[in-house]
Amino acid sequence: MGAEVIIIPILFGSVFGILYLFISARNKERMALIEKGADASIFYSSKKKRTTSLWKVFILNLSLLLMGIGVGIFIAGILHLSIGVEEDIAYPGTIFLMAGIGLFTGFTMTKNLDKQNNIDE
Repeated sequence: MGAEVIIIPILFGSVFGILYLFISARNKERMALIEKGADASIFYSSKKKRTTSLWKVFILNLSLLLMGIGVGIFIAGILHLSIGVEEDIAYPGTIFLMAGIGLFTGFTMTKNLDKQNNIDE
C-alpha cells in the first residue's frame, strides 16, 4: 500500500522538475544572448511558416491508427483460425504491428502534406 502513495508524488515531481528545468534553461539562454547585445527579436520568427493545419494532421493520424487496429484485429483472427497461432500471441502482436504501420504511414503522409504546402507558396 505504501508504494502506491509514493508513486503519484514522484510522477508529479518529475513532470514539474522537467518543466522547471526547461523554462529556466530557456530563460538563462535568452538572458545571456541579450547581455551580449543580441536583439530580442531573434526569439520571434518574422517569417510565418505555412504548415498543414493541426486538425488535419490529427484526423489523418487518428484515422490511420484506427484503420490499422481494425486491420490488425482482422489479420489476427485469420492467423488464429486458419494457421493456428495462439490467440494470446496473434491479437496483441498483430494489433500493435498494424497500429504502428498506420502511425508511420500517417507521419509520412503528414510530411508529404507539409512539403506540398511549402511548394504551393
